[in-house]
Amino acid sequence: MQIATAADESRIARIGLAWQSALAEARRGSAAEIRREGNLLEPRAALPRPAPTPGSYNCRLIKLGKATARAAAFEKFPPFFCYVQVEEELLTIVKQTGSQRPAGRLWEDDQADRLIFLGSLALGDEQQPLAYGDDPRRDMAGVLERIAPFRWRLVIPWPQGTSKLDVFELTPVADQPE
Repeated sequence: MQIATAADESRIARIGLAWQSALAEARRGSAAEIRREGNLLEPRAALPRPAPTPGSYNCRLIKLGKATARAAAFEKFPPFFCYVQVEEELLTIVKQTGSQRPAGRLWEDDQADRLIFLGSLALGDEQQPLAYGDDPRRDMAGVLERIAPFRWRLVIPWPQGTSKLDVFELTPVADQPE
């Protein structure tokens, strides 16, 4: 947490409140959808040993709660590809396609069932995302948790967008590239 900004430390510290508020809003119109997602959308589903293995992943995003009056309280998006790699001593996660591509590093946390994610957002045709901290409007902070064998989630509380909680599901691609 020595690298995280005060605002991002606060977001991570209030992750429980983000889950509670976002799920309450989303359940009003999408309770069945939330139940179908199972432990992906259960706040206390984290298991020990949260570090994912390096490689390619199928990823998808679910947005919960409304940050603005016009936003949907539950919104899910089609799957996309992302990958996990080792950079120096840290794992990194990068979304490979799309107009908004989160990328960041994973740091060990005091809690053994999660890793801290600090990253930023690449937009449009930018080749690389800005470094974390270079533009606070693009900074992202959250936690990565393992929720089942070969299944992880990246949870971004209070993202800078239209939701109160963004949940990315990560499952390994069956045929890994060489």
